[in-house]
Amino acid sequence: MTRLSKSVAAVAVAATLAGCASAPQQTAHPRDPIEGFNRGVYAFNKGVDQVVLTPVAKGYNFLPAVVRTGVGNFFANLGDVMIGVNNLLQGKGAAGVSDFMRFAFNSTFGMLGFVDVATPAGLEKHNEDFGQTFGKWGIGSGAYVVVPFFGPRTVRDTVGLVGDLVTDPLFYIDPTSTRNQVTGGRLVSRRAEFLDVQDIVDAAGKDEYAVVRDFYLNRRDSLVTDSSVVGADE
Repeated sequence: MTRLSKSVAAVAVAATLAGCASAPQQTAHPRDPIEGFNRGVYAFNKGVDQVVLTPVAKGYNFLPAVVRTGVGNFFANLGDVMIGVNNLLQGKGAAGVSDFMRFAFNSTFGMLGFVDVATPAGLEKHNEDFGQTFGKWGIGSGAYVVVPFFGPRTVRDTVGLVGDLVTDPLFYIDPTSTRNQVTGGRLVSRRAEFLDVQDIVDAAGKDEYAVVRDFYLNRRDSLVTDSSVVGADE
């Protein structure tokens, strides 16, 4: 086993023992019918985050801010491809064209996307994915589910994840080893941007699982309906 595999295995064992030691209080949320299972997966994901992602992200944050900003811009630029596809599928032609123009501008004048020249030029950054597209098509969200490694989802968003992956430019990088390295870099970059979120979650209430679930469901509902809700565009 690799060191990462051993760490993940250790986290799984610890999460299982913790679940056996004290059963979490169930909240009987109408959109969370498999809460017991979800809480177990949530504990596993949090363990992986604490053992693997958080330490690496903290180390990453020692890099100069200009480097971290450039890396974040690079991955955000790649994301505009998927966002553009989804805007077009939702019938938002102007927004979809804008997304592809963002990608073209940043990929050329922005040095492969490391510099965001599109936003100052008036090309707005959007937030769309296949889960939102399915919602716009009238498909219900389904039950809340926590997916190993991917975290909070709904059934609709879990199915949409397949489309997100297929339209992700990183999916087509070859060889696989390079694709995995670049994907890992994106994961660390994103995690580093949200290192302070844990403090916010801790301050919001004692039941971290319920806080995260309720925020996720509210945020996704607002994104599907394009509602002006605080945190919906972040």
